[in-house]
Amino acid sequence: MDAISEYQKWKQQGESLRSQAKQAMEGRFRDLLTEAAQIAQEYQRDFGSALKPPAPVTAFRYKAAAGPKSKKPAPKPEAAPNAKIAELQRRRAQIQKKIEAAKAAGKATKNLEDRLYEVDDEIHLAGQTGPK
Repeated sequence: MDAISEYQKWKQQGESLRSQAKQAMEGRFRDLLTEAAQIAQEYQRDFGSALKPPAPVTAFRYKAAAGPKSKKPAPKPEAAPNAKIAELQRRRAQIQKKIEAAKAAGKATKNLEDRLYEVDDEIHLAGQTGPK
């Protein structure tokens, strides 16, 4: 056998092995990622907070399984004395949700807490100056 034929045979075997290794690695990656998503979902369900991925991992997101999930209707806010207070209360609720999400993700909440205090002050002032 000449060198060219041997080389072509070696190259074909290498490509076949490379293809098999690629498929095996992709399958293992999907399996591990699926298992990690299931663990993260179970952790959040059991302990109420999200797991933080290790520092080298920049993002880890999963979609919750689309199953029958009983959603409790949100309690209706009490009737506000005027539209300004109602709007401030709505903004306050949004900021609180953002704070909870930031805490669960392990992010800083200082700016959000400052905005929450500002909105609380506005609600307090609006309640004092509004009709009684």
